[in-house]
Amino acid sequence: MKYCKYLLIMAVMAAAACGKKDGEEKFQINNQLTQEEKSRGVLTPEILWKFGQVGEPRVSPNGKHVAYTVKHFNLAENRGVSSVYLIAASGESEPQKLTDESGSEQNLRWSKNGETLYFVSDRSGSKQIWGTKPFAKEPEQWQISDVKEGVESFEFSPNGDMILYAKRVKVNKTTEDLYPQLPKASARIITDLMYRHWDTWDNGAYSHLFVAGFTFDRLTGEKDINEGEAWDTPMATDFSISDVSWDASGKYIYYASKKLVGKEYAISTNSDIFRYNVENGETENITLENKGYDRKPLASPDGKKLAWLSMETPGYESDKNRLMLLDIESGKIEELTEKLDQSADQLCWSDDSQTLYFVSGIKATYQIYAANIAEKNIRQLTAGAHDFTHVNVKNSTIVGLRMSISAAPELFRITPGDSLNSCAQITTTNAHLYNNLRFGNVEERWVKTTDNKQMLTWVVFPPNFDPEKKYPALLYCQGGPQQAVSQFWSWRWNLQLLAAQGYIVVAPNRRGVPTFGSKWCAQISGDYSGQNIKDYYSAIDAVKKESYVDANRLGALGASYGGYSVYYLAGTHNRRFKAFAAHNGVFNFESMYGATEETFFPNYDMKGAYWENEPKTQAVYEKSPHKLVAKWNTPILISVGEHDYRVPYTEGLQAFSAAQLQGIPSKLLYFPDENHHILKPQNAALWHTELLGWFNEYLQK
Repeated sequence: MKYCKYLLIMAVMAAAACGKKDGEEKFQINNQLTQEEKSRGVLTPEILWKFGQVGEPRVSPNGKHVAYTVKHFNLAENRGVSSVYLIAASGESEPQKLTDESGSEQNLRWSKNGETLYFVSDRSGSKQIWGTKPFAKEPEQWQISDVKEGVESFEFSPNGDMILYAKRVKVNKTTEDLYPQLPKASARIITDLMYRHWDTWDNGAYSHLFVAGFTFDRLTGEKDINEGEAWDTPMATDFSISDVSWDASGKYIYYASKKLVGKEYAISTNSDIFRYNVENGETENITLENKGYDRKPLASPDGKKLAWLSMETPGYESDKNRLMLLDIESGKIEELTEKLDQSADQLCWSDDSQTLYFVSGIKATYQIYAANIAEKNIRQLTAGAHDFTHVNVKNSTIVGLRMSISAAPELFRITPGDSLNSCAQITTTNAHLYNNLRFGNVEERWVKTTDNKQMLTWVVFPPNFDPEKKYPALLYCQGGPQQAVSQFWSWRWNLQLLAAQGYIVVAPNRRGVPTFGSKWCAQISGDYSGQNIKDYYSAIDAVKKESYVDANRLGALGASYGGYSVYYLAGTHNRRFKAFAAHNGVFNFESMYGATEETFFPNYDMKGAYWENEPKTQAVYEKSPHKLVAKWNTPILISVGEHDYRVPYTEGLQAFSAAQLQGIPSKLLYFPDENHHILKPQNAALWHTELLGWFNEYLQK
């Protein structure tokens, strides 16, 4: 089914013109289907942005309620707003909306007695800490902080008498500071690496942690515990408050930080866990010996243990994320996941400090696990074709955030028992959409690879699939490269959206993805063009043999490393595919190495810099996709974001030029206000419309 991109764009522009009232911008939730959308009954780019994004579950201290956020979007206004909701943990009540759309909320935290809910909101013009009484008859919000430059995130001490928060602090001088007499000079003066990171240029300011007293809902005696430090705490690029934790007494603050600058920062993954003494201001590095990532410290409620996540291999950002445990009294450190060949994430202690809950990936799904501290054993609590992305526990109530290829994230309550599927859905935020949409079935298929391994491949079918018909098929190439093709729901790469347009979607967990053991994941480093490319071909060649697949109408698409995969397939596919689409993909290994910011990544995955004469290094660079363009012969759509500093947008420009100069049908989508991802609703709707239109042109005829 084709989309009329011009009608879409005109409708969005017309609606945007009506987005203001009385000179004041009013956000309107737009999550209802039109009658036409109901009659069609399939997912479209416009409908995708009507799904509410559920997030940040926080169980109340007594375990009876869950606070959470829902982000709703308005395509015409080109933005979304997060509001705070409350629901009974039993799921037996309707959700109560605690805030309106006059601000966007995040970072939910309960008071110790469970009577007040605190959060960060921008409703006053800058991000500040706010509070509300969720059980009042008519909950109202009031502002707690008035911090200059605003509050990015915060965490209360266990007793609630202190608070730590993060805000940006100017540390280094900029051109304006050095040349105040030249206020219109726009040059950046750069003398070291890390002058830009992810999607922002270094402006001399860094995230710092501040500690303050907290009495009568007021902050007192604020102190910068990272004063003078030219690095981010919490760490870039996510700046997550989960990198910070109070100890049980409130005497210490544990935090993760990568205390390196410039070139040393660019080539290293060596972050550490630091312990800050609130009373005397002393800071101690407690993970000095480990040279890989150490992150997300979490002190036990009884004050006796500290848990955190640790990667052992320097420079390898996709190493196994080990669950570590420090006995604070003895100083002994042990790995709790030593016998579990899986990574851990999203830690949460039980109230009695006897159990550590976490999320871990297994066979392209993410499940909740529990580690018994005394018995030193780990138990899997959930199973099934879904991903849990968060877990939160209070007073024995376990709540997780769960999604699948066919369902956006919602809250579920987990009851540990003999069954791994003892989960009850609490929220139904998007039920009104599912009731009017048809989704395709998702099949778990195990494909034999060229080296006689078994590879899990998700096959997503169109709604109302008819096995007597023949359908075009799309090979989905995952990015990362070390990122599982799991049971994910995405506002960027939504597999059900692709299937809804009449495609069989083939999504293989090729070599290099996690959740199938460390060896399967590690194989791709230094071998981008090897077994993983063969795995792609194994997946699409197996599915195209089915009677319902038209082997003459195949396409391939992907982003980042998936974009690299598309570029490489374009030069090696032997006319398997009729159309390609690559977003922010790596095209030229040499230019990518010279322009990306975190150099540790290509150093590890490409085995060094392109000027090094090591045989293993040169073998990687010889397989760069740009060296295969003479063999390109297939239409290709290329999209890039100008603020992508991880895979600079010039990679896509090179690929587009190569296609154009050879007369290959090609199109470039250039987004001047996007980074490695397309995040703005209207940009995303346009991108999806162009993407689907591209494949429709070459595969649906």
